[in-house]
Amino acid sequence: MTRIIAGAAGGTRLASVPGTGTRPTTDRVKESLFSRLDAWGMLDDARVLDLFAGSGALGCECASRGAREVVLVEKHPRAVSVCRVNAETVNRALGSQRVRCERGSVHGYASAHEGPWDLVLADPPYPLGEAELSEVLSLLSGKLGPGGVVVIERSSRSPEPAWPQGLRRLESSRHGETMLWFAEADDPS
Repeated sequence: MTRIIAGAAGGTRLASVPGTGTRPTTDRVKESLFSRLDAWGMLDDARVLDLFAGSGALGCECASRGAREVVLVEKHPRAVSVCRVNAETVNRALGSQRVRCERGSVHGYASAHEGPWDLVLADPPYPLGEAELSEVLSLLSGKLGPGGVVVIERSSRSPEPAWPQGLRRLESSRHGETMLWFAEADDPS
């Protein structure tokens, strides 16, 4: 069972994606991620983009913790259905339409939408190659608002992402098999 950990919709149960092809973020990793984001004040009134959303649990958690707008981007049909159900569930719990699901490729969405985003979460499938991840990161460069952050969740066996011009590594943290990489907009001055 997946649930919202904290915030206005804390305790709300979320649907999980049946079958294979998605990898839910463990509660331990979610707690660490959201503790850090809360400490940085990243979620209050934030515009959040959740790429490779899976069930949408991370984006829904952001909405529960104060994000004003969350877009879940997913292309797998089963996952899209679950994202939509979870978005409706959280929107109902919050009494507002903060979360929406967009079916399509991450590349297509990131290319077509300018942002600015305060927070971008990307939890691509572990088999996604480094070149493909670099392409996604390049599409995000220049689309973060002031103080915006990109969080990449990868296997701890994967190398550090190749940060494109416009993004620089802020920090990282390891949680068993999972690695979280944080990047911020590079200061052009």
